[in-house]
Parts: sequence; C-alpha cells; structure tokens
Amino acid sequence: MLGLFLLFGLTGCTQPAEPQEIVIGVVWPFAADNDLFNEGIDLAVKEINASGGINGKELKLLKEDDGSEVVKGIAIAESLAENKSVRAVIGHRNSFVSIPAAAIYEQAGLTMLSPASTAPELTQNNYRHIFRDLPGDEEIARQLANHLAGQGLRRLVIYYSADAYGTGLANSFEDAAKLLGITIVDRFNYYSGPEELKRLHSRWQAFGFDGVFIASSLPGGARLIADAGQIGIDGPFAAGNALDAPELAAIGGKAAAGTVVGSVFDPGSDRPEVQRFVAAFRETYREKPSSHAALGYDAVKMLAAAMEKTGRQDRASVAEGLRNLGRWPGVCGVHELSAAGDDLGDLVVLKQLQDGEFVALEK
Repeated sequence: MLGLFLLFGLTGCTQPAEPQEIVIGVVWPFAADNDLFNEGIDLAVKEINASGGINGKELKLLKEDDGSEVVKGIAIAESLAENKSVRAVIGHRNSFVSIPAAAIYEQAGLTMLSPASTAPELTQNNYRHIFRDLPGDEEIARQLANHLAGQGLRRLVIYYSADAYGTGLANSFEDAAKLLGITIVDRFNYYSGPEELKRLHSRWQAFGFDGVFIASSLPGGARLIADAGQIGIDGPFAAGNALDAPELAAIGGKAAAGTVVGSVFDPGSDRPEVQRFVAAFRETYREKPSSHAALGYDAVKMLAAAMEKTGRQDRASVAEGLRNLGRWPGVCGVHELSAAGDDLGDLVVLKQLQDGEFVALEK
C-alpha cells in the first residue's frame, strides 16, 4: 500500500514540462511562389532568436504548403488547430483559402494573422482571433480610385477573377470609383483569348473608356495586360496588391510598363526600420526584399511582440496581445489592429512599373 501511495503521490504531483520553444505555424504556397516571403519570415526568426527569443524561449516556425488549394488549406488548418504546441498561425496567402480556414482557427481559439488576404469577408464575422497585417480591399481600392480620378480618368473597365480576392477588390473599387464620379462601363471575369478581347475592346470603345482596373492575382492579371497589348490596348492599367511582383513585368511584357498597383512597403523609404530591414535582407540574401518578404517579416515580429507583451503561454493571450499593441512600427509602416482584426495603419503605397522596376509614387 505504501508503494502504491508513493507511486500515486509522485505521478499526481508531476507537472507537464513547460515547452522550451514557441511554435508558430506558417501556411503559404511555398513551392509555387518565388515571392521572397519565406526569406522574410526566416530573417525575422533569426533576428528574434539572436536577441534572446520570446520571453527567453526560442522561436520556431512550423511551415505547411497549402498549394493555394481550399481543401488542402482546410486540412492544414485542422491539423494546426489540433496541434497544441502551435501558439499562432501566419497565413494563408489567398483570401479564398483564408476565409474558410479562419472559421477553424476561430473555433480552436488559435490566432491567425494573414500577411496577404485582403478580402473584406475575412474580418466581417465578429471573430476574435483573426487578423491581417495589411490594408483590406476597401482602403487599397479607395486610394487607387483617388489616384486614377486625379489622373483625369472617368470611364473604366474592370477585369476581375471570380474568387474572394477578385470579387472583393472589384466591388470595393467600383464603390469607391462611383463616389468620385468614375463610371464603370464594363466588368468581366473571363475571356477566351486575344480574339475575344478584341471584340470586347470594340464594345468598350463604343461606350468610351480610358483605362482598365485589374482585380486578379498572378498570372491571370498580368496575362490580361499582355493580351491587351497584343491587340493594341495600351492602358492605362491599375491593379491591387496581388500584381506587386516581378512576374508582372515578366508576363505582361512591354504592355505592363506604367501599370500602377496599390500595395504596401516601399524599400526606398527613409524610415530607419525600412533601411535596417533592407540592409539585413540584402546582406543575407543578396537581393532586394519584396512586399511579401516585408509583410511576412512584420507578421512574425508582430506576433513575437504580442507574446512578449502578455508574457503568457496560452493561445488566447496572443489575440489579446495583438489588440493591445497599439500603433506598432514595422517595415511596412505603422500597424494598428482594430477589434475586428483589420489593420488601420496608413500602409498603402502606390507603385508604378517603370523600366521593369516598381517605383513608389508620391501620395
């Protein structure tokens, strides 16, 4: 009996070993995209761990590839939600994956911070654990519409992809454009090739049009520009953050020159946070960081700051920490998260493709 008592006493008093590392899940189409996102998040982790980690614990990323597929993304979300070692998740890239995945994370009380999904629907469900660290479609569309109106454009065509990102951005842009007196003369989400685009162009000319707004991801958005150039449509073209990538010039060709995109992150900014990040990125990877690299970097650093702020180990504290960060200076600008999970910071940067490179335009 004494032996059983001692055994029970020893096992009953044993406490679970406290984890010696903090795990953040990251879900992204890693294999399909050469967007430097992976390099950005790795640099952030390297810097955090070199300075002592998070509350003295090493940060580790658990990377998963969703292939930009809804079914795969949901399966990964379920797996991360069940993995109790995961404190938070960065992802997903595509809004049409993030939106259904968000419901799974919310139910599990697991914070998701998306560095790419801009669709309005993501933050319209009264969730407490879902955030993004970039502006939503409404703000990006508003600033693009203001710019185009300032350039004297008054009659536009909208091309959009029939998914959450394309539909959300197209709707947001149309609403913003109407408030500025811009008429949308046509809106379409499919064409079979240059010949059909030529017929559409004839119709637009009859209506009178002076520009094309593109609410589509790569490669589709850039391919439209290339096809338009092939039949003599020379823009001007404007697009959302999804076309802020080198592939725009590679796929769009000469026709893409002058395209304006609404995005985030200006690597030429004189803000000290930006200059330090650009220098460290160049030293580590021998190239200039992309917007996705900067957004990924900021997402890791924001989650680390949130965890440092609360000093607790439970999942629920991460969302609390993010909401209490206030105005947080990152490399993309000063972030400020709302109760709904939107980033209210003044982060939008309008860029124009010039000689194959994006150049930030003055606001």
